[in-house]
Amino acid sequence: MKMIYVYTLLLLLSLPACGQQDQPITDSEGTTLASANVEAAQNDASKKSKQQYEVNKTEAEWKKQLTPAQYYVLRKKGTERAFSGKYNDHKEKGVYTCAACGNEVFTSDTKFDSGTGWPSFYKPISSKNVREVADRSMGMVRTEVVCGRCGGHLGHVFDDGPKPTGLRYCLNSVALGFKKGE
Repeated sequence: MKMIYVYTLLLLLSLPACGQQDQPITDSEGTTLASANVEAAQNDASKKSKQQYEVNKTEAEWKKQLTPAQYYVLRKKGTERAFSGKYNDHKEKGVYTCAACGNEVFTSDTKFDSGTGWPSFYKPISSKNVREVADRSMGMVRTEVVCGRCGGHLGHVFDDGPKPTGLRYCLNSVALGFKKGE
């Protein structure tokens, strides 16, 4: 539980202070997204582009396809504010997909309420559908979760989840789509 509080505190500290002139980035529903370490994200993005993914697009193509909020999170490794995403309290049965390419990444059967403010899952559909990458931004080492098909940033994985895996895949709603089950 300490890791949840530390991560939340670090996220809050990364938000712009009141009165700053920077314009916040918002999603299509007007939800303000938290700041990210842009320089580290750009460096990581150049490394990521050297990896092979099934779906490869230029940054201009991604900007055209994605909303500003989706682009910020999926391509620049941003983070939406806790408790603001549409899938945090989402209870429908179905499959969660990558918002950039439609890759099926998690099922509702593995979703749980972590109390962190982000949709959380204990297991991806397949280890091929997501990749785990070392993330050294924000002065710590974490494990980033990216889409296995397009390399889009989905969130991070932590080792404080429930059984049977003990993992908590903490994801951004704006990086996800949803296909309702039958």
